[in-house]
Amino acid sequence: MQTWFHDHGIIHQPSCVATPQQNGVVERKHRHLLDVARALRFQANLPLPFWGECVLTATYLINKLPTPILKFKSPHQVLLGSPPSYSSLRVFGCLCFAKNMNIQHKFDERSKLGIFVG
Repeated sequence: MQTWFHDHGIIHQPSCVATPQQNGVVERKHRHLLDVARALRFQANLPLPFWGECVLTATYLINKLPTPILKFKSPHQVLLGSPPSYSSLRVFGCLCFAKNMNIQHKFDERSKLGIFVG
């Protein structure tokens, strides 16, 4: 792998096993991401199998929010050069209705009850 790293301009810096303190920045970001995802799951009262959707939503939100590390700009703004739009944000885990496209009779359900996860 060392040759591949060198060919692609990657500086490989291994760390000791079971020493997360050697990866301080990454460990703090990982903790932040999991804290937000956990809060989303608890707030929405979702079962554990939905943890992936919680992490994806947490990542999306963190990337849209301003941070002091980037002089109160969001990662979205720094990467794309324009401030993010917040108009598409919805409450994670809220009640939603999915349109039923398979209507056979005029008294059939027009929508199905659901939980919004993204």
